[in-house]
Amino acid sequence: MKSQMLFLREVLLELGTWCCVSTSFDLKTIEARVKHEGLSFLTITLPTFAKDLEKGLDQGRVDRNLFLPFQKKGRVGGLPRFLGGFLGLVFDRETGWLLSEPNFAAIYAIRQISLLYSKIELPCSQERENLAIERYIQSDKEIRTADIALGNRDGYNSESNFRRVSSLLFRDILTEVDLSVYRGEHVPRVSSGSVADGLRGNAKYRSQLWTDRLERYFPVGEFLIPNWSIAHYLSSVTSLEPGSEIPVEVISVPKTLKAPRIIAREPFAMQYAQQALLERFEESVELDKLGGRFVSWSSQIQNQRLARLGSARGDLATLDLSEASDRVSNQLVRSLLRNHPHLAAAVDACRSRKADVPNHGVIRLARFASMGSALCFPMEAMVFCTIVFLGIEKELNQPLTRNLIKQFLGQVRVYGDDIIVPVEYTLSVISALQDFGLVVNENKSFWTGKFRESCGKHYYDGHDVSVVKVRREFPTERRHVSEIQSIVSLRNQLYLKGFRSTVDWLDERIVRIIPFPYVGPESPALGRISSTGYQTDRWDAKLQRPLVRAAVAVPRIPKSFLDDYGALLKFFLKRGLSPLELRHLERAGRPNTVDIKIRWTVAY
Repeated sequence: MKSQMLFLREVLLELGTWCCVSTSFDLKTIEARVKHEGLSFLTITLPTFAKDLEKGLDQGRVDRNLFLPFQKKGRVGGLPRFLGGFLGLVFDRETGWLLSEPNFAAIYAIRQISLLYSKIELPCSQERENLAIERYIQSDKEIRTADIALGNRDGYNSESNFRRVSSLLFRDILTEVDLSVYRGEHVPRVSSGSVADGLRGNAKYRSQLWTDRLERYFPVGEFLIPNWSIAHYLSSVTSLEPGSEIPVEVISVPKTLKAPRIIAREPFAMQYAQQALLERFEESVELDKLGGRFVSWSSQIQNQRLARLGSARGDLATLDLSEASDRVSNQLVRSLLRNHPHLAAAVDACRSRKADVPNHGVIRLARFASMGSALCFPMEAMVFCTIVFLGIEKELNQPLTRNLIKQFLGQVRVYGDDIIVPVEYTLSVISALQDFGLVVNENKSFWTGKFRESCGKHYYDGHDVSVVKVRREFPTERRHVSEIQSIVSLRNQLYLKGFRSTVDWLDERIVRIIPFPYVGPESPALGRISSTGYQTDRWDAKLQRPLVRAAVAVPRIPKSFLDDYGALLKFFLKRGLSPLELRHLERAGRPNTVDIKIRWTVAY
């Protein structure tokens, strides 16, 4: 805690220097509240200050409903005394109204201070973890209610209109993937993620569990062995009937001190088949000239670009959904795929129908899938995009056509739960999303002011006000590998943001633990980047390149021996032209640990 407070003091002082503002009162306030409230003030309470700032920017003024945990006696114009020097450069001190020319550096400074510890990876309390699990159960019940309402609804936001608009947008993509499935052109792919049946590393290439539901479109003889000449190995494979299938394993992983992230481990057979379809979707979306230009689950760049334009021009809104992945109804996915029978059957075959939820046992799922399914993002992107255009159609008060949809290229974009739409259609789109059982996060959705947020980037009036966040506690020893990697990344991000004295403070801490030379951005070394370039400690005469002596993170890959037909299957499933790792048949899977090694390595 002490090192974090010292670091925060450096950030406060430097940002105060940028804006010519005194931060001594702000530091005293933080120290007093941390002493009284503990770390939760930095990780939970303080980030609400940034959210209230964003609301004030969006509505053009600070009212009495904002900054409630920070109200002080004698406040003027609704502005709290805490960070008041920065706020005074953004809002009028007497009235609380947004200045005609607010200081962009002050906006950034308030957000940077408030959000510095908002994403630090610490386990939350058991109570908060239980609440997150309860929300998972409750959201599935709400999906069932929304499905019943959808079946009885007429008008724009009906299931029949959903099918019609989704066909206009994605029929070419879905037809292409449907044809690939019919031809048997989908090839499985082993993911590095953990699975419900506990297989790790190379053991996945010798799986002996399959399901009856997979057999039609993912035949075991085509997927679990390299060729039919060794079909006798299939005698050891157990094929599970629908009632005895392994459910997805719902788990929580650390996200913030406020709440964990809820994900689900898929059984290997399901994940293996899902990856085959995912690859076909990725290829089809990349080539499509209509629907493929509205959705993405592989690149955030277009969403971020449009968010910046929306903040500068004010014509594009950014919307964010809460519990997005967990609220996509399986019924909607079935409607999306209704005209593509082979694809629909294949998707249904590799979808897990049940989940093993802590404290609740095994439940049957109404949602399509949780995070952990390879098809979660493709399906949710197409579902959300379809609903967005249903909202647009309602506002236009005329049926959509493909030519009319093309007019919205560069104005509508969906990446996960981040949605961009033209401002004039915002309310209609929000109404449509809510009609289909989705929840719009009003705290992270913007359309009236000049602040916009999408895919981790934040902009005000075209200026990037995205902040750097502490992800882990600071290291004190060389064995704290993850913490060392995190603090080096933090240091380099702050350097690129223009911090100098704060970076010097971090440099002093880091050099006590590891050598910390200047390196290029692509160097494997844990080093510091600089505008002056990289240093050279030695010259590699054989490869003609500069070397530095530095710390390198070396993952320790677990032992996982593979031979016989499993090794041949791994070869056949390989993608790309790059060679496999030298000892890939002896070690595989996610690293058990990561070590720090001091060695000579390339400098740039």
